[in-house]
Parts: sequence; C-alpha cells; structure tokens
Amino acid sequence: MKLSGAASLLVLAATSGCSAFGTTSSSPSITTVSSQSSLQRGFSNASPAFLPRQISGSARLSPIANLPRGGALSSATASAGADTALPSTLEGIVSADNWALLSSRGQTALQNLVEGDVGLNAQTHVYGDWPAADTDDDGKIRLTEKLADLDASYPGGLAAYLAKARVLLKESADGTNPFSDFTASVPEGENLQYDALEPDGHTGMTFTEAEQTGLTGIDSVAFVLVAGGLGERLGYSGIKLSLETNLVTNKSYLAMYARYIQAMQRMAHVKTGRREVRIPLVIMTSGDTDAPTRKLLEDNDNFGFEAGQVSIVCQDKVAALKDSMAGLSLGKSRWEVETKPHGHGDVHHLLLREGHIDKWEKEGKKHVVFLQDTNALIINSVLPALGVSIAKKFDLNSITIPRLAGEAAGAITRLEHNSDPEKSLTINVEYNQLDPLLKTQGDRKGDVADATGYSPYPGNSNILVIGMDAYAKTLRGEDQGVVVEFVNPKYKDDTRTEFKKPTRLECMMQDIPKLFQKEMGSDSNIGFTNFDRWFSFSPAKNSLESGVEAVQGGSNAPGTMSSAESDKYIQNQRKLKFAGVDLKVSEEEDLVPIAGVPVTPGPRIIICPGFAISQEEIMNKIEGGKITERSSLVLEGEGLTVKNLDLDGALIIRAGHDCSVLIDGLVVRNKGYEVEEIPDGADVPEEVAIRGYTMKKHEAMEIIIDEPGKYVVDKDGNVEKIM
Repeated sequence: MKLSGAASLLVLAATSGCSAFGTTSSSPSITTVSSQSSLQRGFSNASPAFLPRQISGSARLSPIANLPRGGALSSATASAGADTALPSTLEGIVSADNWALLSSRGQTALQNLVEGDVGLNAQTHVYGDWPAADTDDDGKIRLTEKLADLDASYPGGLAAYLAKARVLLKESADGTNPFSDFTASVPEGENLQYDALEPDGHTGMTFTEAEQTGLTGIDSVAFVLVAGGLGERLGYSGIKLSLETNLVTNKSYLAMYARYIQAMQRMAHVKTGRREVRIPLVIMTSGDTDAPTRKLLEDNDNFGFEAGQVSIVCQDKVAALKDSMAGLSLGKSRWEVETKPHGHGDVHHLLLREGHIDKWEKEGKKHVVFLQDTNALIINSVLPALGVSIAKKFDLNSITIPRLAGEAAGAITRLEHNSDPEKSLTINVEYNQLDPLLKTQGDRKGDVADATGYSPYPGNSNILVIGMDAYAKTLRGEDQGVVVEFVNPKYKDDTRTEFKKPTRLECMMQDIPKLFQKEMGSDSNIGFTNFDRWFSFSPAKNSLESGVEAVQGGSNAPGTMSSAESDKYIQNQRKLKFAGVDLKVSEEEDLVPIAGVPVTPGPRIIICPGFAISQEEIMNKIEGGKITERSSLVLEGEGLTVKNLDLDGALIIRAGHDCSVLIDGLVVRNKGYEVEEIPDGADVPEEVAIRGYTMKKHEAMEIIIDEPGKYVVDKDGNVEKIM
C-alpha cells in the first residue's frame, strides 16, 4: 500500500530536523511520531516525563511546571508577544520593550535561563546586552523560541541539562575515575556456536536448544531499529538503511530487516495458530535521517508492513556547550543556539514518551529487540539470544562476540561495587577504560587473553534483548528512560576550561543497565549471549579508503561495504556446508583482494528470511547437493525444499506464500554472475564507489512460483504442479 503525504499535525521541526507529521486515517501505512509531537498529543505519561529531576551539584533548577511543552507557536503568534509584566528578576537585564516582543513560552524560557544563571554568569552572552527593541527583533524571538524548544525536549528542561553538564564537565576536568569504587569480573552469560553439538561446558546450552526456546517467544516480541546516522563514514551521503546489503539480490538493509520480522511473524502464526499476531517495528531516526527514512518506506510500499505496524520516533538534539561552565554555544549569529545530537541512548526515553511501552504492555509483548542499522549478520542471533533471555530470565541480554585482548571495542563487564552491593551492575565498559581498571586488580596484567586466545570479556555488538517487565518498570522510574549521560570535551590546553570545539552531553543505548541498577538494584538480571563473529558481526561502517588502510595495517576486519557483503556470503556458505552441501567455505587465506579489500571468491549465497530464519529450517529444507565456487544462489520461500542441487552458475528460486516447491536434483550450468573491479578514475555513483566493484550478471536461471499449490522442479528445470 502507498503512503499518503497528508499531515494532521504540524509542529516545529527546527529543533531536531525531524519531519513533523502525524498519522491520519488517510495515511494508514506508517505511524509517524516526531520528537516533539507527543507533547501536544497528551499521552498519559507525557507529564511525568518532563518533571524536574534531582541533579547533584550546586546548580538550582528554576520552576518550569507551567512551561508550554513542545510544538511551536506560529510565527505570527510568536511575533505578537505576550501580555506579561517584566519579572523583577530580569529588571536591568532585559528591557520591558524587548520582553514584550516574546511569546509566553519564549518569556518563560528566557526567565528560566536568567534565574538559573544567578551566581554563575555562564549564559550572559546569551541574554545580556540585547539591543533596543526594533533592532534584531526577529533574532530575539527566534532565540527564545529555540530556548523554549530545548526546555521542552529535555526532561527537567534546559536548566536540568545545564546543571548536569556542569557536574559532568567538572568531573571530566578533574579526571575523575568512574570505576574507582568497582572491581571487574566476567559476567554471567551463554556461549553459543552454530555448529557445536555439545553445550558449552560452563553455561550449558546448545545453539539448537537456545534457538528452539527462542521460538516459543516470537509471538510476543517488538523490534527497535536505531538508525540515526548517515553513511558519511562509508563515503555515502544518504541514509545507511538504503544501502544494498549485497549485489546478488540488491536488497537494502531496511528491506532485509523488514523481511526478517515478517518471516518471524508468519512463523508465529504457524506455531501459535493466532493469525492476529503482529510484530511491531519502531525506527529511531535523527534530524539527518528522518525525512529520507520516511521516503524510503513510502517509495517501497512500506516494505510489506501493515498499517500501524511501523512507527518512527526521532531523537532529540541538545544544546552545544562552549566551555567548562556549560555556557551555551551560539551559532553563526548571537541569536542562534548551536545544537548537536544527544545520542542513540535517546531511544529508551522516546519509547516511553511516545506511548510505545504502554501499547506493547497492553498487547502482551514480553521482549524488545534492539538492532543497529548496518550489521546484516546480526539477525541470525536474534532467535537464540531470545531463547537465552527466556531460559535464564535475563532482564537485559547483550549480544556479544569474541573480543581480542586490547581490541578497540567495548566489553560487557560485571562491576562489583567495593562497599555497596546494590550499586553493582553488568554493563559495557569501553576498551580504554577496561585495561586501566584491570591493571588495578588481581594479577594487574590488564586486558590480556585467556587460554582461548581471546579476552575473557566479551565484545559488545550493541544489540540488546530486553525483558518488557523490567524495562517498563525502569523507564517509569525517576529518570523516565534518560540514560546516564557522559561528556567528552576536547580541551584547548592544560587548564581544561575551554574546548577546541563545542561539546554536549551524550548518551548511549547500551548504558541502560545503569538505570536498571538504579531502579531495581541487585534484583536486575543482566547477562550476555556470545556468538562467533562469522555468525553475527560484520558491520558496514568504514569507507573503502579507510578499509584499505586497515588491511594494509594488518586488520582482517576492515568494516567496509565490500567486507560486510563478503561476510554475508561466507556465513551462508557455512550454513549450507553444515546442512550437508558440498561446497568450499572461504577461509582467510582464500579471500581475494578487490579494490584493496579481501573478499570471498564465492559461492555467493543468499538465504532470504522467507526461506529460513532458524537452523532447524535450513536442516529440514536442504538435502545434499554441490555448489561450485563461482556460483551465486538465492533461496526464498517458506515452502521451498532443495534436494541434491548441482549448481555451477547463477540460480534464483523464489516461492510465494502457500507454495510448496520441491527442487529435486536440479542441474544448473550457465555463465552466472561476476564481480568486476571499478577502474581507477571511473565516474560512478557513490553507492557503487564505496564497494569498489560492480556485479556483472551474465546469465542466471530463475524459478519464480507465486501461484499457491504444490510443485516439483526436475533436473532440467521443468516445473510440474502436482496439486
């Protein structure tokens, strides 16, 4: 179905850059929510989400209970000003004539800023020395409306944000060690290997057991896709969700995630007999990605999702800070407040604020799965990780990978508080903090490998499975889902007071355990599920040039579009090999350099979610066969079974819903597909250039069956309908 362009609610989009459209009955395909819109819609939890919070430090929070929340006044209304007398606290700072220019919300925001700055004088460059009325009046109005927006978009208002910033900036300048009161240890978790028949000796589950347990919970999950970034690091100016995961099917990342969720939903229908089950997806965008994400959905008929099944929330921006006193950074003119992204940690607060947590609870959802935008392999780990969460009753389960000692990746770590057990928690610790911490305890060797050759601390992939009961309780606590923030200023000099460029408070999605610890203490049950890298981790995040440099420096994980595509093929090689197909699995020594990045020579295999989302399905649907290294294969269709395939070339098989198709002894010989490196200096689109190659599709056999029925395909490719 096609998206409508109708809009029922217009709110100010300038704060975050997010599209400001509300859903109407004439635009049914997608539920869209901007970062400000719930403030006008009056969700039941909106008011508590914006009450002032208790902030440590000496800064005073100004009363903000009557501050209008979100949604800008029209320019005409804002320009008209408010009929409010100048407060005594602003006498001598703002003239009565300038005060009269401002809207009611602009006046409140300015008053909050001035009164919160008493004794600090950190914001005098914002509110001091205004020219007389009739000079820069539009700028004054614009500035105060922006202050009002910032007040509305942050729990506790701008005063709470600045108070927190001063505390964190002081800790940063003082070099405060956040882990000085903790001792690190390896947390409880599960190690799963796709091809291991015996359980891990320590944790006790096999991959199959975990996956089968996960299947019992697929009717009660919700998905969240964090997609706030552009592809600039990849050398791509568009949104990463629009990039093609591979050149065999040319499916985008968003299409792949959509097909996976829909395949899981159909499996839930079969297993439960409940055709009404719907698995929701919330996409968190940013000001940069919001509009193109909506357009990508519109242009692709919502990727097959039903009306209301997909929602969009847009992460907020926060005020940029110019110095250690948390002075607001102004833009190109004195009437502009510079803003920066707050970080993907916003997702938790937004899910609560926009009513999704309430809705999912009413629908009986029990787990929420958080995905990142360009790691195509991660979908393989969702079912077994869900199974581990169910079996071990994890409130939060981080999907992890084996991590090399000293590797520049965060590690899931158990932090035991040295004096108060209620403050202990399991959380991601960044690599540059883990090694110094480990050097203060035990053998004092730091972050070193164990007998496996890896660090005992598993690597964080930033993919989470969270139990709904504990999650809802935590989000409704004092902080309303605003995760503990941090600040990372780049100082000009050793005085550590001024910055090279403006900074801001940031938050990360994976820091939500800090809120679990605060709200639940030792009752929270947080762990990890560890998978082999080949199975679950190969994000596309670096440009081709950066990837080549990494390879030249000895890295075997360049993180380019080409390496991510190659790893997807290799993963599927391993799956079919495990199922009994005679084929060569590419090892590191088999990779061939194309445009400077080693990739698999083939076979290039795509197992679509519509064919299988579990190991059990692959084992039941594949029997024997052989595939040459130069071949390409696409399998799609829940009713598709492949026996004794003999493939040397390219083969595409797609079977529609309610189509039972048996491929029996099919022999394929054709020219197939071939990768061609882009010549130096060639003028190609950036989405092509970031790979360094194209795919020449010489010849392929395609078998497309979409009429319901039962079919057999013989060795020559003849299709016979038998029922």
